[in-house]
Amino acid sequence: MKFVVSSSDLLNHLQSISRVISSKNTLPILDNFLFNLDQKQLEITASDLESTFVTRMTLENASDSGSIAIPAKILLDTLKEFPDQPLTFDISLDNLSVVIISANGQFNIVGQNGIDFPQIPSVKTDKKTSLRLNYEVLLRGINKTLFATADDELRPVMNGIFIELTDNSLTFVASDAHKLVRYRRDDIKPKTNASFILPKKPASLLKNILPKETNDILVEFDDKNAIFSLTDYTLVCRLVEGAYPSYSAVIRTDSPNTLTIGRLDLYNSLRRVSVFANQASSLVKLTIAGNEITVSAQDLDFSISAYERLNCQYEGEDLEIGFKSPFLIEILGSLSVSDVIFKLSDPSRAGIIVPAETEVEGEDILMLLMPMMINI
Repeated sequence: MKFVVSSSDLLNHLQSISRVISSKNTLPILDNFLFNLDQKQLEITASDLESTFVTRMTLENASDSGSIAIPAKILLDTLKEFPDQPLTFDISLDNLSVVIISANGQFNIVGQNGIDFPQIPSVKTDKKTSLRLNYEVLLRGINKTLFATADDELRPVMNGIFIELTDNSLTFVASDAHKLVRYRRDDIKPKTNASFILPKKPASLLKNILPKETNDILVEFDDKNAIFSLTDYTLVCRLVEGAYPSYSAVIRTDSPNTLTIGRLDLYNSLRRVSVFANQASSLVKLTIAGNEITVSAQDLDFSISAYERLNCQYEGEDLEIGFKSPFLIEILGSLSVSDVIFKLSDPSRAGIIVPAETEVEGEDILMLLMPMMINI
């Protein structure tokens, strides 16, 4: 089979799906891209068995049909060095030779039989749930929650984003037991009750590819797999099996103390003060009295300390509470509003952080962070 393709177009498509390829594949064939040509439609697949990424290109100049697996690393490394130009791929399915002809030369690669590439998993029709989503909704849901997922070998259900569909809303939840993020869209009405846990790796793949999309995304899933169909890409992934913990049970809404503060002011202060925190605990202390908050940290081992005072609006009793600084910085950095609201009860209970104003109509963001003992 033979086809002509733009070097830069091909590289862009291959780089997008190459992120799925594992550095430690159990099957050698998975170190390859599967090229499948059907008349003028070229379909390229990459997989690590858990996730499979497919991209499609329409070619102007192509002949014959067939499939072949081409080594991913050598193909990517070669394409990166080309200026934008047409490349001719002349492939023999008999001896699996791949000849790439450029304007100034020729490159020879040996492929593998495309039949050996694993089959793409499917979704069972009788157990399938389908939902069509605006790409921006899916992207924001992933962006707002991915950072809060865990790396917990003992509780794999925590290592992904819990996506919950109800009659009246779509909810994304992630937690690592220290912090929790709930991103809800009340303007999305799935009209069904279903849920699944999207693993971290395919969520990261979607985060990278969705900004290139302009159309709605078709999401289909059953109890084992999920399929995300984009204009030029399809991502199929195996879901995390198991029941996600009841996240709503840990969200208390009766916190008596309310702190409103400029997000960037607090964020920048934490970044400065946390440099002086104990390296083992990363503890920063928030002391709130009247309409002033003091952000402080110390490391007794090195006799260093720092504090900053910030203005705020506060309703409640004077309070002193400690948080792990990287977690609090991460939460504040994931928001883009000007002011945030902290709902606090006492130093031993989780603090709830919400934006003071809505970034996008219909969305509801809630973040929860467990405190630390101040006398560490």
